[in-house]
Amino acid sequence: MASRVEIDEESDNKGSMWVLDQKLDQPMDEEAGRLRNMYREKKFSALLLLRLAYQSLGVVYGDLGTSPLYVFYNTFPHGIDDPEDVIGALSLIIYSLTLIPLIKYVFIVLRANDNGQGGTFALYSLLCRHAKINTIPNQHRTDEELTTYSRTTFHERSFAAKTQRWLEKQVSRKNALLILVLVGTCMVIGDGILTPAISVLSASGGIKLDHPRMSNGVVVLVAVVILVGLFCMQHYGTDKVGWLFAPVVLLWFLLIGGIGLYNIWKYGSSVLKAFSPVYIYRYFKRGGKDGWTSLGGIMLSITGTEALFADLAHFPVSAVQIAFTVIVFPCLLLAYSGQAAYLINNRDHVKDAFYRSIPGRFLIILKARSCAHVRPQFKGDRLRENHGWGLFSKIESIYWPVFVVATAAAVVASQATISASFSIIKQALALGCFPRVKVVHTSKKFLGQIYIPDMNWILMVLCIAVTAGFKNQSQIGNAYGTAVVIVMLVTTLLMILIMILVWRCHWILVVIFTGLSLIVECTYFSAVLFKVDQGGWVPLVIAAAFLMVMYVWHYGTVKRYQFEMHSKVSMAWILGLGPSLGLVRVPGVGLVYTELASGVPHIFSHFITNLPAIHSVVIFVCVKYLPVYTVPEEERFLVKRIGPKNFHMFRCVARYGYKDLHKKDDNFEKKLFDNLFIFVRLESMMEGCSDSDEYSLYGQQTVQSRDALLNNNGNTTSSNVDTTISSVDSIVPVRSPSNVNNTVSSGQVSNQTEVDELEFLNSCRDAGVVHILGNTVVRASRDSKFYKKIAVDYIYAFLRKICRENSVIFNVPHETLLNVGQVFYV
Repeated sequence: MASRVEIDEESDNKGSMWVLDQKLDQPMDEEAGRLRNMYREKKFSALLLLRLAYQSLGVVYGDLGTSPLYVFYNTFPHGIDDPEDVIGALSLIIYSLTLIPLIKYVFIVLRANDNGQGGTFALYSLLCRHAKINTIPNQHRTDEELTTYSRTTFHERSFAAKTQRWLEKQVSRKNALLILVLVGTCMVIGDGILTPAISVLSASGGIKLDHPRMSNGVVVLVAVVILVGLFCMQHYGTDKVGWLFAPVVLLWFLLIGGIGLYNIWKYGSSVLKAFSPVYIYRYFKRGGKDGWTSLGGIMLSITGTEALFADLAHFPVSAVQIAFTVIVFPCLLLAYSGQAAYLINNRDHVKDAFYRSIPGRFLIILKARSCAHVRPQFKGDRLRENHGWGLFSKIESIYWPVFVVATAAAVVASQATISASFSIIKQALALGCFPRVKVVHTSKKFLGQIYIPDMNWILMVLCIAVTAGFKNQSQIGNAYGTAVVIVMLVTTLLMILIMILVWRCHWILVVIFTGLSLIVECTYFSAVLFKVDQGGWVPLVIAAAFLMVMYVWHYGTVKRYQFEMHSKVSMAWILGLGPSLGLVRVPGVGLVYTELASGVPHIFSHFITNLPAIHSVVIFVCVKYLPVYTVPEEERFLVKRIGPKNFHMFRCVARYGYKDLHKKDDNFEKKLFDNLFIFVRLESMMEGCSDSDEYSLYGQQTVQSRDALLNNNGNTTSSNVDTTISSVDSIVPVRSPSNVNNTVSSGQVSNQTEVDELEFLNSCRDAGVVHILGNTVVRASRDSKFYKKIAVDYIYAFLRKICRENSVIFNVPHETLLNVGQVFYV
């Protein structure tokens, strides 16, 4: 009688589904905490830390290091009127480098990493774990038990809890936050276009110093050739070409630092008075509106700062901090101070300030003057008389090595931003905000090194168009500054939420960080607004195009998910069909792909109402991405049984992080069946299982028990059962926790059941596996607004047509693929 009542109660619970025992279904806080903190707790020796800091130079600081090539020219595009302006501009550069890269990013923002991962999406993933702001609500409570899913709880009356409720209250706020993240993403993609253009063009411009009569078109042609070669090398991956990056960038920093130190000694150390902020006030007072708009050029001195955070994945925070404070920051200060000292004495050389400030180049100019028999007080005359022409030939050779190193450093800087663009597009794709494109994994050592062929050629075309279209560093610099300052503003706004929700900082600290960051960045932003018509419109147009593509794609993805959620098939209907599902059950396994992590999708009812047969085993497969950087392999799959055992229906949820990648060498189908067999074996160990139970298997088991189950051929003894249960606590029926102790006594019966089902599953698998994919076509309803019809019927439809199919991403053989189509009106 008691069992009868229990069955009746279960029948009221949405198809009589079992849930996990509340006593055992708890997060493994201690074990998970150890795994979560492996990155933070990992200790590095001093020698290893220095080596990592050296390697980080080539990946992280290339863009920031090439800024001295073009900063002063973009600050004074019309020439220098007063030497005091150079001191004021240098003072602004010094304090910009100190406040933004050093204090804000190196010592604050780098701490907001997601288990070592940086970038805009890393901040967004942290926020998604601490507040329910994900626009696709496909997460389950078991996802929070992943070892990489770290989050904190709030006191109900705390400011963090109030902020969390405020964000979760309205969908519009979630969408606004997503749009903010997408804007930052689009600007990073814009950096991937503008950085190669301005860096390579500025480095190539040094040719005109040795050949003054050379036209600007030749310089542009040289830059385009270098850019084409750079983008054509991308398919090799940074793992193969990156071995040269670190020494090139280190040599570059030592060169610019040494040249700057020489110029300070040569032209006087009075330029060091720029460390006084008083000269910033004098600069604005004297310059007026022109001084304010020149901030767009000074802004270029901190370009590449986002790479500190975006390229953090391969290096520990301490290594990046050491590299910046010991090498990058001092060398940049020396380089800018040396250029300023040179420009005070040579105001007409602002266009080519970097190359003209090279010591060897200065003596070459004097040599040319001596040949023209100018006034004898020039040192060049005395040097020529005393040492002969051989000295000048020797010194002249200094210029070309610096030119070669500058060009190589520009290529490295371009490579870093292109790779960052690939990485952030991959993250957007995982979030459902970018059309499905081909992603190639280029390194066996580093997970984050990827190559996206389609985007590579799009970036190349746009980069060449910008380079050849403007032909001017100043206009490209205006565009570059606009993109950089908007990315920094997005990072600041996201960091405010991180400090409140994740770090739970005191409100005074939040106000101080917000105030200092916004004062500096809003000042720069107001300056670049004056130059929108002088090239600043380029990143805005590029960002608008990418934002439209990304938001329309995300809108279509959300609508498709909502359609599947609202049209789910009830379990009562499935159970009413009986074990045969009202059809002929033919040998084989049908893998039904769906976006739902729970429930039976509408595609299944559409399938069985249009075909007379169904496979003997049906597995609903859901591949979903979580707001974590990676999901450990042993925790990737969730397996559940749907309905009674004689229905032979299962659900498998494959979970991935935004850094994880489907690779061709990953046998997804084999891993799926391995986890299914493990589930069946674990299920047979438990007592009190009725035919209508639904069980869950998730990857908290140890690797040893997992391997033991994979190697077990079905001959599990009662003693083996008892040993395995001690290490696996994933499967327990909620109604009968006390019956767990009876598992060993019923081992013989469960073993026979297990063997029978495993043999049945293997025979069905041998008979053939068919992959059933849904092809939902989204259309705008007739009464929709015209802009909605354009977005859905044309833009989204076009993107669906040109993007990759799910069957290609999952490496599904064409001969085992079955597409089921349906139309959905929004």
